[in-house]
Amino acid sequence: MSAQVAIQKFSFPFSCAARLSQQDEVTQKGCAQVKALEIHDLRDNRILGEAGPVAVIGALVKNEKRAQGSPKPPPGGVTMAARLLVCAGASQSAATSRPSAFEKLTVEGEDQRPAAKRQLSSESAARTITVVKKSAVRKEAEEHRHLKPKAHPGQRAPHLAAGKRRRRKDLFTNSEVFDRVDSHVVRAGAELKVKCVYDVKTIVQSITHGARNELERLRAIWIWLCQNIEYDVSGYLGRSEKLTAPEEVIAAGRGVCCGYSSLCSEMCREVGIECQEVPGHSKGVGYLQGQSLKNVKSDHLWNSVLLGGQWFLLDACWGAGRVDVQNESFVKRFDDFYFLTDPEEFVESHFPDEEKWQLLDAPIPLEEFERRVFKTSAFFTMGLRLIQPQHFHIVTDDGEANLSLSFSRPATFTYEITQHQDLLHCGAPEQKDSSNSSFGLLTVSHRSMKLQLLPPASGVYDVKVFARPETATTSLIWVCSFTVECPIPRATEEIPENPFLSWGLQPAAGALGVAGSSQGSKAAEVEEGVFQLALKTSRPLMVLCELVHPGLEATVARRCLATQIQPDVLTCHVLCPVRGFYRLSVFVRDYEKTEAKFQNAGNFLLHCKGKVVGPEELYPPNLGSACGPGTRTLEAGLSKFSHTTALLSTQQGKCNVTFHNQRDLELHTVLSRDENKPAAVPLSRQLFCTYTDSKVTVSVSLPDAGVYRLGLYAKITPGGDFSPMCDFVLRNSCDQPGPPFPSVYSAWRKGCVLFEPRTGLLEPLAWVRFRVRVPGAQRVSMMGETRTDLKLNKSRVWEGEVFSGNGLQPLKLAAATGESSDMAVLLTFDIKQLEGEV
Repeated sequence: MSAQVAIQKFSFPFSCAARLSQQDEVTQKGCAQVKALEIHDLRDNRILGEAGPVAVIGALVKNEKRAQGSPKPPPGGVTMAARLLVCAGASQSAATSRPSAFEKLTVEGEDQRPAAKRQLSSESAARTITVVKKSAVRKEAEEHRHLKPKAHPGQRAPHLAAGKRRRRKDLFTNSEVFDRVDSHVVRAGAELKVKCVYDVKTIVQSITHGARNELERLRAIWIWLCQNIEYDVSGYLGRSEKLTAPEEVIAAGRGVCCGYSSLCSEMCREVGIECQEVPGHSKGVGYLQGQSLKNVKSDHLWNSVLLGGQWFLLDACWGAGRVDVQNESFVKRFDDFYFLTDPEEFVESHFPDEEKWQLLDAPIPLEEFERRVFKTSAFFTMGLRLIQPQHFHIVTDDGEANLSLSFSRPATFTYEITQHQDLLHCGAPEQKDSSNSSFGLLTVSHRSMKLQLLPPASGVYDVKVFARPETATTSLIWVCSFTVECPIPRATEEIPENPFLSWGLQPAAGALGVAGSSQGSKAAEVEEGVFQLALKTSRPLMVLCELVHPGLEATVARRCLATQIQPDVLTCHVLCPVRGFYRLSVFVRDYEKTEAKFQNAGNFLLHCKGKVVGPEELYPPNLGSACGPGTRTLEAGLSKFSHTTALLSTQQGKCNVTFHNQRDLELHTVLSRDENKPAAVPLSRQLFCTYTDSKVTVSVSLPDAGVYRLGLYAKITPGGDFSPMCDFVLRNSCDQPGPPFPSVYSAWRKGCVLFEPRTGLLEPLAWVRFRVRVPGAQRVSMMGETRTDLKLNKSRVWEGEVFSGNGLQPLKLAAATGESSDMAVLLTFDIKQLEGEV
């Protein structure tokens, strides 16, 4: 008589229990005959897991036709009579390797592993059998009976055996694997709605058509519920009758939580999936933060389903959308997080009446559930983790409260602090684009976010944290909530708003080219009203800075900033004219990409509580973005500057700035200051430029104490306009006015040098010694009331004594070059007025 051996493969937490008949015995030939093998909780449509395999005992089915025509096993379990016959004289290894007896073994069900691995495991299972001694089988059966808890009538207990629990990611890597199923359900659901089909069985057959396994059938049911049933806000508010019967819920297209859960159970039964409705508390609409739920009737229902011998949790009600309390309406928003949610995450918002449905190895008590920080689904999908505190209620210490999160993927954060409201879901927006709070300091490092809260007054506050992936451009999403109690606030100044969300360097600063900062995320204490920020860069960048103080006008704030742009470092010099907190925001773009937009690279909190700078000490108006030598001057071939910083100070009222002009560019210099201060002599007379070979010397003589701008310009292309190269800030502390230089004319060119006099204002009726070099000159004369020719010495310098006259007319330095006898004016010198003359 032909025989076929069938082997079922399955995994924890449900294992098989075997009982051997007492009539079984071992013959002298070594044959072992096993009679009446009983296997519990074995079904033919399970999703097969990959966790710890259970030893399987082969069964010899006597009646093949009867076995094939047996009815579907009931939910309570399956009992299968089987017998194993192992012939004498064959060793265990020989018995397990004989292909003739086991070539027809098959594993039913569908695995989500790759086809190659699935084929190998199926063949392995089909060709392997384990022979177990009678005593060992009895011992194992006793252990299983000891571990198995009592089940309630009509439902199966969630914990039946030990073993590593499979997580959601073990069932499917991401929701994209269900694209085919999801698309079919959406189309089928729309067609059924048009045809007004409300029969559960018909709907289930339609939406699960083409589903290849138990998981896909469950997915189809879940998607249909989320897409076709809306939360019955009117019923929840008591303004209409709550719909609970499956057909009523389907026909109306709405229902409360019990409508979702009962319909889910009914639909699962149609496809043979064991599904339980789980009552309990939830932190949803109507939840009061901090309320005690002890002896309070639970307000929510969700489901638990049995897949592959393991219970999983889902909540179609929360997956379909949310309730807008303020507008008393349902907002349809699919949330895939609540499909087969891992128990450790599900228990953060759902607490079942029966502890076993937490599905946790170490269940938490109700008091712990009440105290835990509320976390939205986005908290988990973004890979966030709470560092501190673990409980939602925080009491300030010295007026300060701190909280921190870590993240596995770069994220952007902001927060909101408002007066406390009892309801957790009070109608406040769940999305945010910027921060309008000035009562905290939010900083983001490489892998964590820290928020230091400083409530403005005594009281209780609600704090919401919002986040989004760093590369996302959408609004930030609510991820968690806290309550802060502040008995005594800390006396502090107002902190300026930070629309760029966090303090310190932004997480994306590295990608923008900013490699490091001289200032961290903590507030910087400003000494003497002056602060300097340096940013290291990985490539040449352009920079713009913004300074904000609650009591500072924008026009004044602009005169508090001076930036220097160098290839490997950006420097920002800051002045603080008033006490308090400042926000210094830095924006950058690639130096070469002139069409690119500036992006925020960092925001720094400055605190000035001591000396401040006076209005007369502010930087001069119209200061350029590039101060001091840097990337721009290097590109133009201007190098070897005598002063490498943007800020120059002098106590004598004069200074010289030298550099090399390697490309022999045409240069121009400008001196300016606060326009409200009129000058007796044009400021252009306070500058004098000397060109010798490639070296350029810019001499400055300042008329009085104050702050000046020295601007350097160059013609990059012949015939083009002058382009700004850099600005220097000159700070003069000398009250003695510096004399002006002589007026310069176009004939004063490269190679001309004025040795003396170095002033352009001469004493009247005095003999003045002149020494000047004029390359190529045939004759050099001083022309005033009389004409005096200068003589050329051995050093090629023209020199001579010249009488200044009574000041009726200036002295002119003129020269004739080449064969022409015409004299060109190079410089003019003014003569002081005689006393008593007007």
